Amino acid sequence: MKKLVLFDLDGTLLNTIEDLGEAVNYALTVQGLPIHSLAEYPAMVGHGVRNLVKNALPEELRDSQATVNECLAVFKGYYSSHIDIHTRPYDGMPELLRELDKCGVSMAVVSNKFQEGAEFLVREFFGDIPFVCILGNRDGFPLKPDPAIVEEVLAAAGAQKTDAILVGDSIPDMLTASNSGIDSVAVSWGYCPAEELVGHRLVHTPAELRLILLQ
Repeated sequence: MKKLVLFDLDGTLLNTIEDLGEAVNYALTVQGLPIHSLAEYPAMVGHGVRNLVKNALPEELRDSQATVNECLAVFKGYYSSHIDIHTRPYDGMPELLRELDKCGVSMAVVSNKFQEGAEFLVREFFGDIPFVCILGNRDGFPLKPDPAIVEEVLAAAGAQKTDAILVGDSIPDMLTASNSGIDSVAVSWGYCPAEELVGHRLVHTPAELRLILLQ
């Protein structure tokens, strides 16, 4: 059994896609630009909100920093006040976190979501879990798959690489783990198609994940 579990947030612990998509569509509408269906947004997330907004823009506007900045500002304003309208934990995940805590496993959140949003959602939905740290996208810190975020968690937890495992739903998550030299497990209920995760250890239910984390 690992002593430390690092969880991705969006697509792993929480289903946030509807609130994210609606916030981006709001920003696009304000700018008079075409919007997307919610089904299109899973392919755009996972690389921070700036890249999310940029990817949602018409291709000819994606290199315009002014347009990206304007849309990002509108997005953040709307999303910050609508961040938890539809967002919910995936079934079984709150119970798994509580069981891990009772078994003495340390936990952390490592996300590319902006820091304030990550902290708010974790505290709202998992406020009873004593995470070692909640780390999101912060100025001056690289996004996943850079290993810096894992190294920060290991230092905070006083843990070795062999003690840790990263749980995520995307290729950037898996690369973060490999770049850091720690184990990983991918979940299929998030935003990355399962076929893209072939070759990685993959689980389809929280019950399967439990068997790995508590074995």
